[in-house]
Amino acid sequence: MIAQDTLSIPGISTPVSRVALGTWAIGGWMWGGPDDDNAIRTIHRALDEGVNLLDTAPVYGFGHSEEVIGRALAGRRDKAVIATKVGLNWKDEKPFRDSTPARIRQEIEESLRRLKTDYIDLYQVHWPDDKTPIAETAETLAALVREGKVRALGVSNYSVEQMETFAAHAPLATAQPPYNLFERGIEADILPYLVRQKLVGLGYGPLCRGLLAGRMTADTTFPKDDLRSADPKFQALRFAQYLAAVDRLRALAERHGTSVMVLAIRWVLDQGPMIALWGARKPAQIDGVSDVFGWHLSDEDRAEIDAILKETITDPVGPEFMAPPNR
Repeated sequence: MIAQDTLSIPGISTPVSRVALGTWAIGGWMWGGPDDDNAIRTIHRALDEGVNLLDTAPVYGFGHSEEVIGRALAGRRDKAVIATKVGLNWKDEKPFRDSTPARIRQEIEESLRRLKTDYIDLYQVHWPDDKTPIAETAETLAALVREGKVRALGVSNYSVEQMETFAAHAPLATAQPPYNLFERGIEADILPYLVRQKLVGLGYGPLCRGLLAGRMTADTTFPKDDLRSADPKFQALRFAQYLAAVDRLRALAERHGTSVMVLAIRWVLDQGPMIALWGARKPAQIDGVSDVFGWHLSDEDRAEIDAILKETITDPVGPEFMAPPNR
């Protein structure tokens, strides 16, 4: 096992690794289909590397990601901290927001069954449901904690105001926003709120859908069932700008004797009380996790990164395209 930095999440007795395994792609949906054998080997490899936090959701493959994790953790449940989500429903593989108490009660039982466990370590509301009062959602989740089905609660994609409302009705331990070198909207309000309230952040997309993995070129294309085919960052002129930024970041990373992928993850961890969700679906995609630890970016490094982004990306865009509709 590789030594990792850890953070403590209130309600969870086991310290969690500051790199977590993100399992959206393992579900297959919007990522070109599943590959279960590789997925299970990936989960085992992550655990062997000291990554003990596994982040999933029912909507990732419409239950498939959770099922694969349940299979992978047979005999190893005590080695993993499971973070899954609640609050999305779907019809004909089209998700929509639904955080009603009835939906939460249905989802918790389905997730427990798929994950083959009797409790979930961290249960997170996936997206705010504008048609359900946050107080109702929070109070239903607080009841699950009291019942022993959930250890800790989090939210994802919530604004500061929404988090404040939630926290008034249930113990809030974490928030999961999008965060990477190219998508930094949380720095205006959400990240300072996490620091003030001593919450742990789980930054999703720290490699920006693979863009910061450093392997893409101008000739890289994506099939229609791949999320990135609809991502504005991967279209025409914008894609060229982001690739140019990655090339410049690679030069900086090489001065540190590392890769742009490791640089991007280290940058997220240096920004505050953050955990980075490292998405992978093949064991080889875990390579580099151990290189994230034992060093930090300097103030000069961060200033150089900011300058690179300003000089290369004239038309930045956020992750808003991923937001599912309300009911």
